[in-house]
Amino acid sequence: MIETPAGFFARLKQRKLVQWALAYVAFAFALIQVLDVVAGSYDWPHSAMHVVFGLLALGFVIALVLAWYHGEKGRQRVSGAELLLIALVLAIGGGLLWRFGSLPSRAGGSAAAPAAQRDRRSAPENARTLPALAKSIAVLPLLNESGDPKQDYFSDGLSEELISALGQVRALKVIGRNSSFQFRGRAQDDTAGIGAKLGVATLLEGTVRKQGDEVRIVASLIKASDGSQLWSQTYDRQLKDVFAVQSEIATSVANALKVNVFGGAVEATDKPPSGNMAAYDAMLQGRYYADRRTRADYLKAVAYYQQAIKLDPDYALAYARLAIAQQWFNDWVANDEERKMVGAEARANARKAVELAPQSALALGALGINQAWSDFDYAAAEPTLRKAVALDPSNAETLYQLADVTACLGRLGEAIGTMRKVLVMEPLNASFHFYTGQFLAAAGRYGAAEAELKRAIELQPAMVAAHALLAMVYIQQHRFAEAMTAAKAEPQPEARRWALASTYFAQGDAARGQQQLDDMIRLDSNFGDTYMAMVYAMRGDADNAFAWLDRAVATRDPGVATLYELPWLVPALRKDPRMATLCRKLGLPTPDEVAAQRAASATVPAEAATQ
Repeated sequence: MIETPAGFFARLKQRKLVQWALAYVAFAFALIQVLDVVAGSYDWPHSAMHVVFGLLALGFVIALVLAWYHGEKGRQRVSGAELLLIALVLAIGGGLLWRFGSLPSRAGGSAAAPAAQRDRRSAPENARTLPALAKSIAVLPLLNESGDPKQDYFSDGLSEELISALGQVRALKVIGRNSSFQFRGRAQDDTAGIGAKLGVATLLEGTVRKQGDEVRIVASLIKASDGSQLWSQTYDRQLKDVFAVQSEIATSVANALKVNVFGGAVEATDKPPSGNMAAYDAMLQGRYYADRRTRADYLKAVAYYQQAIKLDPDYALAYARLAIAQQWFNDWVANDEERKMVGAEARANARKAVELAPQSALALGALGINQAWSDFDYAAAEPTLRKAVALDPSNAETLYQLADVTACLGRLGEAIGTMRKVLVMEPLNASFHFYTGQFLAAAGRYGAAEAELKRAIELQPAMVAAHALLAMVYIQQHRFAEAMTAAKAEPQPEARRWALASTYFAQGDAARGQQQLDDMIRLDSNFGDTYMAMVYAMRGDADNAFAWLDRAVATRDPGVATLYELPWLVPALRKDPRMATLCRKLGLPTPDEVAAQRAASATVPAEAATQ
């Protein structure tokens, strides 16, 4: 006898199938929300959540079957044997989902497998490999074949501008300068290993020979997985045509990759308005020295940028680079008066850059960091940097600047999520791993912070403050022996002193801690007032901590803007009413406002939303 639709729906109602389905969906939704928070807090891999979704879908089917089977007169009972069977099915299903969900895709696996076998001699033991996207490229530094090492800056500058030009190609992942430049001259040795470490499918390599007014550029597009050549071209040009050849190479590469280029040719962003090659040359040399990040090289970089501006007073890029160098290297100044002077010059140069090029991401980035770190004007800095990122989403430097400002405002989850995007563009940039570790430490995620800081040290063993911050992470976990080892390994004397002082105070050795603190006051009074405050906070001396923080505000110490990026300062002082007063003076939210904001957004973590 065929059952009528009315009879079928009556049986559905009797067995309460709809109620069970709705109840299960509500339970699953609540569980996903909770696990989403946990996954964001403990850095679960994406495959873990894939397994959860798969198990919940399987459980939904099982729940409906059991409801129907046991649903006579609306009463559902499940035996112990059935519960055991259900658990076994879910365990087997979860294992299969995890196994197949974690297998690499064919596109990503082809480059990663040879890398593991062929690059063991050159790669660090803990080197990471990334999945390669089909439309992805790294521009390796073009080799200087001029016979004069002093011409390296020119080939490096040309390589960087090719990165910038290719970054304008839609749907193309372009690795940033700091990561790709670590493979200088190694493309022929192991293209698969380089591609796997950078997470790209193609490499652009070549040579530059500059002699007098003539320049020869040889560019080749290489398939990373097997080293085969996809495209190659030689360009013999007059030096005055170097801007046109940048655009020509970028367009040719884009066409070889069969991706969509903006309006045909890619517009080079580095060209001085006057076309003055001497101005361009000076700007490149400034960039070369600025990347060395020492006081002596900073002064050389500033001189070259100023020379570029003198040769072309409308050179927006040179103004922007000069402002960034001045702001970034403000910690290298000799005294408080010099800091104020350099900050004022950076402000003027950033504003001039934006005036000349209001749609330049680099110019807006220069203005944004000045607004944040010198003016403490976060209400202006954040929208300025968001506009910069919108203009050039592929610029890792600008994206980092935005992450730093959101961290300064206490939105650490958002900052960490943004830094994850930065690390996709710059996977081998030690500084970006350092800042990611700093934000993670401030958020209390010490395991993840430790991993990022160790990665930064692995990439750049002599990096300033990385060992010191790692010591702070160990202190938070009461791993004092490891903290002492890390503090003693810090290469910079100033950072080593504050790390040692903090470690001694944390483990109860007040005498040695005070000795380090006295040395700081005697030797490092111009290094950074915020660091003095940090040590006093660790010692439990709130009065002296706030005295140094007030001094930091008065001297415009950039470190005072990073209160929420320091894992031990705000937690130690947050209950003191002077902390709220200080935050308002700086234009920052108070600790209570930050806590309320985090609680309000806890159900949908900002980091998860940005990944």
